[in-house]
Amino acid sequence: QVQLVESGGGSVQAGGSLRLACAASGFPYSRYCLGWFRQAPGKEREGVVGIYSGGGDTYYADSLKGRFTVSLDNAKTTLYLQMSDLKPEDTAMYYCAARLGVGYSSSYCYPQRQTYNYWGQGTQVTVSS
Repeated sequence: QVQLVESGGGSVQAGGSLRLACAASGFPYSRYCLGWFRQAPGKEREGVVGIYSGGGDTYYADSLKGRFTVSLDNAKTTLYLQMSDLKPEDTAMYYCAARLGVGYSSSYCYPQRQTYNYWGQGTQVTVSS
């Protein structure tokens, strides 16, 4: 059973940094996608970034390139999201998600909400001005 548990959220002032972590376990296959999504109050959940476990290929939402960096530890048990130069509009619940059944196709890891099968409970990030 795939399990995803996020941590690291909190409150920070604009311009600050945070690092989120997602403990990931229970994968039946060695190749899968992990991703970060976020949902602000009153808005739809949007993709931030996806990463392929097979080779580390990453797919960022265009609007967030440069400020957010995703990484996966060598054991492939913890997914990170390093966020810098945070802005009030980054305030949201951040979710870790997984997509199975991707085989050798890393392009499936683009963070489209509808394509990810498993979700964590989320961690809140609040950025004040």
